[in-house]
Amino acid sequence: MLLHNQISIPLRTPLIPIKPTPKHQPKNAAVFAQQRNPPPLATNFSISDESLSSRGFALHRTIDKLNLDHLNTVFVAVGFPRRDTGKIRLALEHTDALLWVEYEKTKRPVAFARATGDGVFNAIIWDVVVDPSFQGIGLGKAVMERIITALLEKGITNIVLYSEPRVLGFYRPMGFVADPDGIRGMVYYKKQKKKK
Repeated sequence: MLLHNQISIPLRTPLIPIKPTPKHQPKNAAVFAQQRNPPPLATNFSISDESLSSRGFALHRTIDKLNLDHLNTVFVAVGFPRRDTGKIRLALEHTDALLWVEYEKTKRPVAFARATGDGVFNAIIWDVVVDPSFQGIGLGKAVMERIITALLEKGITNIVLYSEPRVLGFYRPMGFVADPDGIRGMVYYKKQKKKK
C-alpha cells in the first residue's frame, strides 16, 4: 500500500507486483497504495503516549532493551517465518525509523514496526506486527501513526508498505490506498530449487 506516494506491506519473499484475483490469492502479495493527502503532522494520536503508559505499555524508538528472541516470537505468532536473530539485528541496525511497544509486566515486545529508505524522498514500512494476545486494543494503529509521523516530519512523503492482502483494511483508514494512479510495483523472485 502507498501512503502519499507509494506504500506496501511486509513480505516474506522478494517484491513482485501481484494484483490478487479470486482465482489467485497469493499468501505473500505485494500490494501498493498511495495516500493522496498525508495526515497533518500532529501529536494527537488515537491513543496518547500517556494513555499507553497508564495501561502498562512503554514506547521505544531504538533497539536498546529489545530482546530479539522475544521479537522473533511475536513474528512467528503472527505467521512470519522464524528469523535468525543475527540477521534481525543487522536489519534493525540499517533501519531508519522503528517503534516497538513493551508490555511492562512481562518486559516483552508486543507491537513493532520499522521503516527503511533513502532518508529524503522514499521509505518502506516493514514488519508491522502485534502479538495476537494484544490485538484489537489499538497498539497496531498506535505504532503506525507514530512511524508515519516520524517519516513525514523528516519530509518523506513517498511511503510504501508491504502487507498481506487480508489486512489491507487495517491500513486504509490511515490513508493508504492500493494502486494509486495505476502505480504497479515489481518484485524480484527466484524460485528455490527443492533439495533432494
